[in-house]
Amino acid sequence: MSRNLARLVLVGLLAIGVASADPLYNTVKQKLMDGKKVVGGTVYTSDPNIYCAMANSGFDFLWIEMQHSPLTYDEVAKMIWACKDAPAIPFIRVPGPTPGDLQKATDIGALGVIIPMIDDIQQAKDAVTYSKYPPIGKRSSGGGQYGFWSKNYRQTANDNIMIVVMIESPAGVDIADEIAAVDGIDVVFAASGDMGSFTGYSRDDPRYLKLINRIHDATLGAKKWLAGPQAWYDWDGYTFFQGPGESSLIKTGAQVTLTGTAPGVRKNQATGDEGH
Repeated sequence: MSRNLARLVLVGLLAIGVASADPLYNTVKQKLMDGKKVVGGTVYTSDPNIYCAMANSGFDFLWIEMQHSPLTYDEVAKMIWACKDAPAIPFIRVPGPTPGDLQKATDIGALGVIIPMIDDIQQAKDAVTYSKYPPIGKRSSGGGQYGFWSKNYRQTANDNIMIVVMIESPAGVDIADEIAAVDGIDVVFAASGDMGSFTGYSRDDPRYLKLINRIHDATLGAKKWLAGPQAWYDWDGYTFFQGPGESSLIKTGAQVTLTGTAPGVRKNQATGDEGH
């Protein structure tokens, strides 16, 4: 075989390989990889109509709240299915990194799982272990409605499912470097409300800001994406944001309709993770 022919064969094989690679269907991950910022609206209610309205309103993802709401997996499964073609990607904040919670969240179609209250390195590792299929993790290959994402879901899920861990207390801050360094974790969320709740510090207290900055430095040092409330959109290094819940958005929409204006968000006002 001539050198030129060999070169053509190699180029052809490479082209086949590129063409056969499955593109990411988690558009949130793709946007972050492209250097963009992403914002998710928070969902507390089980009404599919409200879910669909939010999923088609321009948010990059929806933060489906199952830690601080009575939502069940049956209800959330129906919500996701009702708008499975909507642009906003479903992320579920589960109560904790248990095999049951993570299995159910991923089986009903979540492409992101948000794990609260991480203050132990094993919790961070469990978040990855029970959200990813072998050989990375130990997610079971049982049934689910996740197939609407791709015919090759089993082969592509590990690349598309994102793990978001929340550091909410000084105990978590103490090991922020270790948490951020865990393989498989994509995003570290600096929890604005609970950090103040656990410490008693106001958000303009230098001690509070020191804790938040430690999460910032640990996350970016590990080359992971940094998350916070939408009010921190202009803060350095933050690219993943939790937006307000549906009740707040309805109130704001009504104010705009009635008055033509809506109250602004103060620069250091945290939103979302404190509640509605």
